Amino acid sequence: MSIHPTAIVHPNARIAEDVEIGPYTVIGEHVSIGAGTKICSHVLIEGWTTVGERNHIFPFSSIGAAPQDIGYRDEETYLIIGDDNVIRECATVHRATTKEDRKTEIGNKNFLMAYSHVAHDCKLGNNIIMANSVALGGHIVIGDHAILGGIVAVHQFARIGAYAIIGGQSAVTLDIPPFVSAAGNRAQLYGLNLVGLKRKGFSDQTITILKKAYKIIFRSGMTQDEALQKVTEELHASPEAMQLVEFIKSSKRGVTR
Repeated sequence: MSIHPTAIVHPNARIAEDVEIGPYTVIGEHVSIGAGTKICSHVLIEGWTTVGERNHIFPFSSIGAAPQDIGYRDEETYLIIGDDNVIRECATVHRATTKEDRKTEIGNKNFLMAYSHVAHDCKLGNNIIMANSVALGGHIVIGDHAILGGIVAVHQFARIGAYAIIGGQSAVTLDIPPFVSAAGNRAQLYGLNLVGLKRKGFSDQTITILKKAYKIIFRSGMTQDEALQKVTEELHASPEAMQLVEFIKSSKRGVTR
């Protein structure tokens, strides 16, 4: 374990033996940090926060602070961060409120760039990229491999589907389906995330099926229920098409079109 002499680490914090903690960093009483994690200078990690293995947290980040919620009353709530994440300078990640399961959760291999913010009760999957100054409201769910461009703001309770990409400076108020490209204030859809899907190894056949599903749902002029029924009948053999259908069916805020 390498802890700089200027760092303040509470004696009750659970720190793996090979963790690196830089100058002037503060680690709170209820924090747990897994093996291979590197924490740079001037980082604050507090609250009931669990950080997994091989994470890299850069200077001036604030991890596990109380939620920005006027109803919060210092209850025991949690932030759980998985493995192999990169959290860049001045990022903020808050623990949860008591309104759901008391957990803010970040999966594995995510890249949170400088000044990005993950609010209370958010659920992030794996391999997500959040560019500089992305701001997530509370209770947001983001699927695996999603990409959010710089200065994107996402309204609380919205969902962003897996493999979606959102262009910079967008304001997202409704759910963004999986596999799509969206941008604007307010965000609108601009077709599939074709470049991203090809880079992630989706076959030409799968992309063709998703194109057909997209056209039926968003460009056919049918009602949403009619379109989803048609996709289910014609493309039920495609897991990706069914993933798109189920995401839209389960939307509570409504889906970006």
